[in-house]
Amino acid sequence: MEIFSVEMLCKHLIFCAVQRCRLKNDMCRLSVKLATSPWCNPHLVRISVSDTGVGSTLEEYQHLKYQSGLVQAGKWGISDKDMHNLNLNMKNTVSSKRLTRLPSTSKNGAHFSGTEVSISTFESFDHLLEDLTLFFKKMLVLKIPLVAVELLVDYYNMPGSCTQNCIMGIECGSLPFPVESVTSLRTGFEDYVLKHRNKLDSVCPSCFSTGRENLMVGTGVASCSGNVQSNALVMEAVVVISELPKVATPSCFREHETETQVLFYRDFVPSTIPKSLLSALESINWKSYGLTLRNIMDQDGCALLEWESLSPTLHIDIIIHYYDKQVNLLDSQISQKGRSLTRRAVKLALDELKEKNKGVLLSQHAQKICSYAPDLSKTIARLILSSNDGDFREECCSLLGLQFSDFNMEAVEGSIRERIVSVIGKHDQKTRESREASELLFEDQCIQRPEDYMEEEYHELEEVYNSLGLD
Repeated sequence: MEIFSVEMLCKHLIFCAVQRCRLKNDMCRLSVKLATSPWCNPHLVRISVSDTGVGSTLEEYQHLKYQSGLVQAGKWGISDKDMHNLNLNMKNTVSSKRLTRLPSTSKNGAHFSGTEVSISTFESFDHLLEDLTLFFKKMLVLKIPLVAVELLVDYYNMPGSCTQNCIMGIECGSLPFPVESVTSLRTGFEDYVLKHRNKLDSVCPSCFSTGRENLMVGTGVASCSGNVQSNALVMEAVVVISELPKVATPSCFREHETETQVLFYRDFVPSTIPKSLLSALESINWKSYGLTLRNIMDQDGCALLEWESLSPTLHIDIIIHYYDKQVNLLDSQISQKGRSLTRRAVKLALDELKEKNKGVLLSQHAQKICSYAPDLSKTIARLILSSNDGDFREECCSLLGLQFSDFNMEAVEGSIRERIVSVIGKHDQKTRESREASELLFEDQCIQRPEDYMEEEYHELEEVYNSLGLD
């Protein structure tokens, strides 16, 4: 793995630390500390990433390629008597010459495990702190089970004098690792949206006056079945639709109201979204959810989905978390199965959101049918009310759930329109198989199906094949 910047190296070291904590499967602490020496010119910045996980292995560093300076590492297993200190020269292409062992430090009979990796750089301290703070704010969204995380800064005002500030602390998640983390992911992502992507310290009272009631949320979890290795892969997705007020505080206006930022997490750590997952998002039949995708792009490691004709009072946010239940300390590539898992998880989240919120994410075809509901309900209401048959009018009143005293044009028309829209919504939620077995509202509804769904059927067959874990 080739490292191109200090920031990239820091995030990789944090990723490795999280995986070591996952392997321990017990309460752990992960600390990232920045320290600067103002009397050095230029100012030298020291960054250390430490954890109380299982202890690192040399294999974690053998495949790293970084063209700037040495990396110091210390590791100690719970049964080790000493803490082993190492110097790693990542410039050296000969693996046997990259490692220099330094004098060890005694643990004095204590039983604990962990790792600390330190790097020194002349990069801007403020720039590094800003970048890591933004990274930690993303880590707030998904609290890592059993792992507490903190970002610390040491200020050396003079030799021998140090002031330490905790820039950010993240409590550990309460769920153990074997439990699917989608519940924690949903809660954290809701908070992220309510705080305008964590730009605020608390819920925005202008846009979300009723808190979570302003949000419509759907979750989806997809995993491979088949062999043990495939069964370990899990993809979680959460889709949030925000109902924003028509008149919002100017400071809350979003620069891109018609765009959706897709956050991606890999093994409980914020990560850059791979191109294969961008392709998976693009292949979803968004029109079946009443959405038209204008463009999809990669922006600073996040997917950006641009919509056509999205209501200005609605905003869509999506988060995807891909993890392997079998913890791998080495950062491996996402397999082809990740693409089909992404499609399935996002579609399941969209389906759940659609099912729980009547009239939301109706397909474009269903929306077209709904546009006829007002005229149709008015016509039927006039026919009922113009009848001179008292028994017929009384039976219609009973079927519509109305009191005879309220049996007027407005009430009858409203009840009929509500029932028509409800039937259309339920019909739109059904699978294609159940649609074919049910009656159609309009005869020409089936005309569009072959053309609209050929590509969708291909992707669904691909998902079924990949879920079998045959390759």
